[in-house]
Amino acid sequence: MKTHLANEKLNSILEKVEKNGVSATGVIEDLKDLREIAQKEQDPLVTKVLRLTYEYLQEKTAFDVQAQFEEDEEGNEYPIEIEDNENLLYLLNLLRNADHKVNREEIKDYRTSLKESLY
Repeated sequence: MKTHLANEKLNSILEKVEKNGVSATGVIEDLKDLREIAQKEQDPLVTKVLRLTYEYLQEKTAFDVQAQFEEDEEGNEYPIEIEDNENLLYLLNLLRNADHKVNREEIKDYRTSLKESLY
């Protein structure tokens, strides 16, 4: 997120999820508000991921997206088992510095997983 307003909103969402989990009151509305800010910042990847995230939360009332993987010595990838709250917190923390190359790659992984799960 590029602006002070976006970071304040993102920090507010992070606090809610840390305290009350993915089903915290107002998280979906907050993500919608943050998406509008991302649109103004003209970051289509972040905008899309935020939309897919709140759609997923609305549909599943959980955040059990398989977007993080580990690789063994032979190059095989395996999904990392992670709790819903930690998974959403991880994604939101990636968004804090969405311009970083590695973070963008992981955000793209979330985008792909969310799209596959929803559509």
